[in-house]
Amino acid sequence: MTQRPTALAEPRPSPRSATPPTPTSPAAAAPPPRAAGPRSLALFESEAQYLAPGTQSVALFSRLCIDRGEGALLYDVDGRRYIDLLAGVGVASLGYAHPKYVAAVQRQIARIHVGSFTSEHRAALVKLMAEITPGDLTRTQLYSSGAEAVESALRLAKAYTGKSEVIGFWGGFHGKTAGVLPLLGSNFKHQLGPLMPGAYSTPYASCARCAFDKTFPSCEWHCVEFLRRKIELETTNDVAAIIVEPIQGTAGNVVPPPGYLRVLRSLADSLGAVLIADEMLTGFGRTGTMFAIEHDGVVPDIMTIGKGFGGGFPMTGVVVREGVASAKPWANPSGSSSSYGGNPLAAAAARAAIETILEEGLVEHSRVVGARMMAEMKSWEREIPIVDDVRGRGLMIGMDLVHPGTRRLLGKETTRWIFDTLLARGVLAMIYNPEVRINPPLVIREAEAMEALATMKGVLREAAERIG
Repeated sequence: MTQRPTALAEPRPSPRSATPPTPTSPAAAAPPPRAAGPRSLALFESEAQYLAPGTQSVALFSRLCIDRGEGALLYDVDGRRYIDLLAGVGVASLGYAHPKYVAAVQRQIARIHVGSFTSEHRAALVKLMAEITPGDLTRTQLYSSGAEAVESALRLAKAYTGKSEVIGFWGGFHGKTAGVLPLLGSNFKHQLGPLMPGAYSTPYASCARCAFDKTFPSCEWHCVEFLRRKIELETTNDVAAIIVEPIQGTAGNVVPPPGYLRVLRSLADSLGAVLIADEMLTGFGRTGTMFAIEHDGVVPDIMTIGKGFGGGFPMTGVVVREGVASAKPWANPSGSSSSYGGNPLAAAAARAAIETILEEGLVEHSRVVGARMMAEMKSWEREIPIVDDVRGRGLMIGMDLVHPGTRRLLGKETTRWIFDTLLARGVLAMIYNPEVRINPPLVIREAEAMEALATMKGVLREAAERIG
């Protein structure tokens, strides 16, 4: 008789989404001074009469009208200055008004800005990509949004393997279109069903808040073993791809333990599936290496890129191993194309962005300044009772804001008070959720970074005192 396998522990609900509502906290009792000045507010309210709801939270909460930027600094129409720790959610890799970037875009838009024909910049760009990407990732196809690129990667995975199922992760975020909604490991997809079949989600190696209440490394990769059993018992054993963020961004810049991506690489190989690394947020120096997957020495079969890739211009792509790129129907004429992808203006912007990152040593700069910021923020775990689990690589840093003496995340009323107060004091950061994300432009000066952190430390101390 076949012996029944030993059952693995079922994951408990993620505490990131399980925090119960709490009464209005003392930190939120007194409203902070409003950052937005009269001109910003007037323009915001004028726009709101016609703009559809659903725009980014940071824009709705701040009500700023930004006039200009320089490096890692932003200035609103009222002349107020802000140190930017957001970078358009990692988009503005070169910050604002970088001279080389501005010149490249200005030159190109005066010549030709659309079309799918070969251009000088696109020819140079795809060659440059083949030179800087890991291993034999040498084929690039270009798009204009992150979700568009991820959907293309999924189509390619199915074309190459002849299989139909895809594995994603709790906390994962890959876009908002229908093809990727099933892979979002959050409540974002609630009330948006039915979802496309064949997608499965499993706990990510978020060790500080392990879904299984295990401790690394004594857990012996319990989450990966659980994934093996999930595939065995829940899927039809027709897995085309495992798609993973090397560091989860939307979940709070969550860094998995060393070796995690190597274990997933091995699992994908054993399944005959491809490994897709979603480097939208982590690519192009953000984590102190050109691509975050390099921290584990892994070469994926497909890599999705975007955000900092275009330096602020809407530019994304998939980078593919030579042997995978020719799979049909993805490789048929028009099979993987995009109307806007890789147009002459986008190619000029992306080429300028990557060349500037290389020429100015911004990958190393990200590593050095990020380490300095991490060291400062780590000290807050001892000094500020609401700060917990400071984590990150390079200029992709996260931390949790918790009730003192617990791991229970603060309510959003409190974190909104922190965001508003910080903004009023000249620092823009994604701190309106308890899972805080710090993603400044790669060009941020160390003095600017430390000035912003000094302000943030003061605000967090005030919040902790108000909570009591």
